[in-house]
Amino acid sequence: MIYVAPIHNPIPGAVRYISQQLPNEFRGLVAVHQTKFDPRIALDKTRNQYNSTILLAELLQELPSKHAKIIGITEVDLFIPVLTFVFGEAQLNGNVAVASSHRLRNSYYGLPENPDLVLERLYKEAVHELGHVFSLTHCDNYRCVMHAATGVEELDLKNAAFCSACNSVLRSASF
Repeated sequence: MIYVAPIHNPIPGAVRYISQQLPNEFRGLVAVHQTKFDPRIALDKTRNQYNSTILLAELLQELPSKHAKIIGITEVDLFIPVLTFVFGEAQLNGNVAVASSHRLRNSYYGLPENPDLVLERLYKEAVHELGHVFSLTHCDNYRCVMHAATGVEELDLKNAAFCSACNSVLRSASF
């Protein structure tokens, strides 16, 4: 079971869209989980960003079962201490992940807003982070959803699906 958890007011329609699309790439049921924690626990006021690793720890505390996977969907700006920002983070071969639309919006880069593109980018990031949860590492195939993207341009080049090699590894994993 994969749970999609809204964190701190994600963009409208994002949780529903991702919940409906995830079965395209992952076997099993997908449901929405309402988080109970206050995400401000992860806010670094000096950076005005949220520490994604802290959000992962909070999500882990709310895991509905030990075999479930959960991805938090948010609009807040995420970081890990060694990077300026991240689009998302996940526990490799774990249970939790988080993805943010904050830097996926065209308006962040001074361009006209495109709500459909933001949802597409966020979905790709959610699939990517869940791929890590299911033991996948970064892929050299720039079209594969598991390819590392450090900017939205790279994210836009990727498909929302796993390449045949990553798909093979995913399907052979027991989950």
